[in-house]
Order: sequence, then C-alpha cells, then structure tokens
Amino acid sequence: MTDSLALLGVKGGPAIRPGSNMPTSMLLQLAGKTILIDAGLGVTRGICDQGIALTQIDLIVITHLHSDHYLELGPYFHTAWTAGLNRTIPVIGPNGLDAYWRGFQDSMAFDINLRIRDEGRCDFDSLADIQIIADTMTIDDITLRTMRNLHPPITDTFALRFEAGDKAVVLSGDTAYMDEMATFAKGADLLVHEAMLRDGVEALCARMTNGDERLRTHILRSHTDAVDVGRIARDAGVRQLALNHMVPDGDPDFTDQHWTDAVLQHWDGPFHLGKDGMRITL
Repeated sequence: MTDSLALLGVKGGPAIRPGSNMPTSMLLQLAGKTILIDAGLGVTRGICDQGIALTQIDLIVITHLHSDHYLELGPYFHTAWTAGLNRTIPVIGPNGLDAYWRGFQDSMAFDINLRIRDEGRCDFDSLADIQIIADTMTIDDITLRTMRNLHPPITDTFALRFEAGDKAVVLSGDTAYMDEMATFAKGADLLVHEAMLRDGVEALCARMTNGDERLRTHILRSHTDAVDVGRIARDAGVRQLALNHMVPDGDPDFTDQHWTDAVLQHWDGPFHLGKDGMRITL
C-alpha cells in the first residue's frame, strides 16, 4: 500500500448542482491503514472509485457536525454492511455524533431488522464504535493530533494531524484563518486546507434563493481566503499543498486560474487544486 491521500469530494457546502464537485471527504492511506476523513454526500461511491472495498476502512474521523461532513456516514455503514462488513470500525468525532448514529438506525430499523432476520446479517449497531475526539490519539503506528479550529458558530470542530514514522499529513478542517495553523502544520508532507474566493462568495450569495444575509456572514467569518492558505503553507514549510472544501464550486465565472493565482501569491511549492477523485502520493 502506497502512502497517499485521495480527495473524494472537494466542494464546500452540502448542495450539489450540475457541474459541481461532491461535498467533503478524504481517504488517507498511511502506515498500512485506510482512514476515511469526513463522510459527505457521495463518499461511498468515492471510496469504491479509488479501488478500495467498503469493508477495508480501518478508521473514520469526522471533523465537525455540518451535514456536508457526515451526511453519508450512516448510509456508508449500511452499504458496507450489505457488502459484507462484519467487524467494528472506530469512528472518532465530536460530541453528538452518537445521536446521529442512533437516529440513523431508528430511521432504518425496518430494513436493518428485516435483513438480520431474513438474510442472516450480523448485528448492525456494533459496526461503529463512536468515540469522542481527543487532543492526541494513537491508532497502532499512527498518532492523531487535533487542534480546535475556528468555524463559528460550531465550537467542536477540529484540524487533524496524522503522523507515522517520518511522515505527517495535516487537514485543516473547515476554519477561518488561524495563525496557529502554520504551527500545527509545521513541516508536514502534505497540508490539505479549505479555501474560499471572496468574490465568488459574493456571487454565490447574490444567487441564493432560500437564504439571507446570514449565509454570507457565516461563510466569510468561518472560512479561509485562498490567498491566506498560500501564506499558511509558506509559513509552515510544508512539502505539498492541496485545496479542498472550495467555495464557490462549479461557478464558470471562477476558474482554476482564479484559485491558482490566489494561492501562488504566497506559495511557490508543489500545489494541487482539489478535484474529486484526485490522489496525492506522500
């Protein structure tokens, strides 16, 4: 297994439209483990498109409880269950994720109970071991370090740093600009950071049909300008930089060149403009 990170979905926000990417999820292969980070819409198909069986996931980490980061967690487990999953997968996430897990099972109780009785499937509830995220956690040869980031109004929201041997991968999670992110990402082999284009946010909000000024306020105070992402990567001295959770997404007025121009104002190292299915070797 080659150490790598796949961007399964790189769109910011839960909505999809013709021409858009899918919401956020990533697949990290490190130190012989296959780790799913976030589970936005489309994650189950995205895992399969990487040539990974749904039953091969060793760990799941959810960064925060916005729907575009955990909407498909339950459906992933159900689909993996019907594909043969018969062991427990640790699921690390913020307080409240256990309520989602119970609620999903309640909503699917007829089908789950029927398949256990009619098809001989194993117990469903035991497939996920929901654990509260901590500052430092150890998974075999991997150390997971977390940092609370800035994504108001949510407070249980985290950046992640995975370390194994001499390799380190940092995922910003959804966050406004933080000076501390450069320290947290110091020397990482790869930094995957969320990003927005401010002009694109204005265009997005101007077209919104079922939101008001609060949506604009949320986006601008809770996310990081692409220009600042380049600055963070430079100050952290990372080896590679990739963008995900991009806002806007699928707007023809904001092209790949707009994103690249913004990031390269401060960053001149290896750069990956996130696309669904992109796989980055560490």
